Amino acid sequence: MAILVLDVLWQVFTRLILKDPSTITEELATFMLMWVALLGSAVAMGRGAHLGIDYFVGKLPPRARLATETVVFFSVAAFSLLVMVVGGVDLVASNLELGQESPALGVNMGYVYLAVPLSGFFLTLYAAVALVERVRRLLGKRVAA
Repeated sequence: MAILVLDVLWQVFTRLILKDPSTITEELATFMLMWVALLGSAVAMGRGAHLGIDYFVGKLPPRARLATETVVFFSVAAFSLLVMVVGGVDLVASNLELGQESPALGVNMGYVYLAVPLSGFFLTLYAAVALVERVRRLLGKRVAA
């Protein structure tokens, strides 16, 4: 994140002060933002701080809330595994095979897109852990409010 901030500051400095914009900073910022957003979502899931609309779920009785969370974590795990991991690996492999490079940096786009299956793996892992925890609590005798 710090490198992203420095990159954008350099971009603004070269454009406004030096009047000679850097050619690589915009593309680099785009790629770094993609990596930060995707990996950040996995970190948020692992910390239990992922963005969610839980206003209505919070109003449910404890057992119904637990059942809803179970369905949600199953859905997140399934989506992350099938779309982000499986589809992401295919995306990375095809880009590495084709040798598509970014215009300004000359980086193989397969390496840029590697953020998709990596974050998908961690999202799947964290969602599966949360799913197992919810299922255990659902199958238990008492549900904590």
